[in-house]
Amino acid sequence: MNAGDIAGIIKAARTAQEIWSQIPYRERARRLKKGGRRLSLHLDEIIETIHRENGKLRMDALAAELLPAVLALDYYTRIGRKMLAPRNIRGGSLLMFNKRSRLVRKPWGVAGIISPWNYPFAIPFSEVVMALLAGNAVLLKAASLTPGAGRAIASIFEAADLPSGLFTHVEIPGAEAGPAFISGGVDKLFFTGSTAVGKQLMALAAPRLLPLVLELGGADAAIIRADADLDRAALGILWSGFSNAGQSCGGAQRILVHRDVYDSFLEKLCALVRGLRGGDGEDSDFGPMAAVKQKKSAEKDIAACVAMGAKIAAQSSVPDDERFMPAVVLTGLTPDMPVMTGEIFGPVVGVYSVRDDAEALRVANASSYGLTASVWSRNRRDARALAAGINAGAVMINDHLMSHGLAETPWGGFGDSGLGRTHGEAGFSEMLKTTVVVDDVLPGVRRNLFWHPYSEKVYRGFRAITVFAGFSPFFEKLRQLPAIVKLFFRYWSSK
Repeated sequence: MNAGDIAGIIKAARTAQEIWSQIPYRERARRLKKGGRRLSLHLDEIIETIHRENGKLRMDALAAELLPAVLALDYYTRIGRKMLAPRNIRGGSLLMFNKRSRLVRKPWGVAGIISPWNYPFAIPFSEVVMALLAGNAVLLKAASLTPGAGRAIASIFEAADLPSGLFTHVEIPGAEAGPAFISGGVDKLFFTGSTAVGKQLMALAAPRLLPLVLELGGADAAIIRADADLDRAALGILWSGFSNAGQSCGGAQRILVHRDVYDSFLEKLCALVRGLRGGDGEDSDFGPMAAVKQKKSAEKDIAACVAMGAKIAAQSSVPDDERFMPAVVLTGLTPDMPVMTGEIFGPVVGVYSVRDDAEALRVANASSYGLTASVWSRNRRDARALAAGINAGAVMINDHLMSHGLAETPWGGFGDSGLGRTHGEAGFSEMLKTTVVVDDVLPGVRRNLFWHPYSEKVYRGFRAITVFAGFSPFFEKLRQLPAIVKLFFRYWSSK
């Protein structure tokens, strides 16, 4: 394909979407479940494709991509009917007793989805499922580094008996996809990737006021309180920081440890990191970087930290293979180091000592990113209070990174981490536009009270209504009733 093909593909998708949106929800869900059966039958094949294309361990592909995809399809087919159903709105005032309002939800039309290479199956799969269940057509642009994962997704939806042109896996260069989707006429764009590219797409979308959902970078903070279970915390940070070779936007990066337990926690984490086994077999703990270019970028950030005074407290061994990068723990940090200010997309965590919860919260919120975070503590009440103060879209207690695997939880962040949400009911709602329908249920009405012609009587009546609806003393409100009653009969008046 090339970028010039996209407008025609979108036009065909729009025709297919008109057909698809008229198919009852039950049938749409049945067809997608049929595609899900193909997913289950080809589980090992898809895992092998992901492993081959970006180096992700088979275990990581299974636990962080395929299982979440299966759970997502089950969840979204169950909640979709409720999400699409019209919803009555409770009245806001007795003075508008004759108005009944309800929300009506409908598909946007054609959704464009641009997905990343670090989770090339799970991220786009959930978004495509929600978009299709909502009644949209979909153009999916998988990452150029992982086209096979995109083709695997396409094969699943080919098995779902969709109308021709409803779903298209687009294979064009990544730099061309966003502009082609926007100029070609998609009705909403979903992008997962770097903050820099997300800002570029937002600028391109502005002339059309095209709605966007942007899931961008992260530099997650993990707060280790003095009362934390340090063994559990060290294991949790190990997994969230180094699984997928650290190439997770929601992985722990800035580890903020109470000074009373700093040394104990650091000792435990460093021992675990030194024991990590790099490789690509089932008994390996982390795999290679997805690309040598990405490895060099992470190494450059580490070197910058060291040049500024940071120390490498521990690192793992790696195979003799240029694709592999050791897992690294940095200490001796200052707030201006790259590991504290930016996103290092690799197997690197920085451990930073804090005096108390207040300092931990201040440091956690100092980042321009606000994707996810975690609090580690035995005191759940205190942990929840601290979590509520963190400026992040998702905060986990005694865990990290895994909320993306919960289909019911929204995913997305603040600041440089993006706009909008994917996953959960909030993510499903992003696939729908909402219209409010307001109905007048009072029988025989000829006019609203505030319609022309105006008069002194109308003015007095409306002033009385405003006083009655406001915050005046009770007896002052009672004084307004005669004027309100006189105005009330205007509903049936022809004058």
